[in-house]
Amino acid sequence: MLLGRVIGTVVPCVVYEGLRGVPMLLVQPVDKQQKDSGAPIVCCDATRMAGPGEFVYYEGGREAAMALNPSFVPVDHSIIGIVDGLDIEGN
Repeated sequence: MLLGRVIGTVVPCVVYEGLRGVPMLLVQPVDKQQKDSGAPIVCCDATRMAGPGEFVYYEGGREAAMALNPSFVPVDHSIIGIVDGLDIEGN
């Protein structure tokens, strides 16, 4: 599970047939302390509910493609869920 914050939306001009109607969002990866960790990435929103400012968890690679219907569409990252809270032991 990877954590990130949605920082924007992406509007593609050409869409693969299996991704029609799937929102694409710009996500800033973060670490467990919610600090930026790396460059922003584009994620397909498998929940179809996330929006700018949301704290989300996402997957990459093969698991990302399996989250969408139909599965195994050409994606690198997919938002799997929206995080309501994060409790780190010792903090």
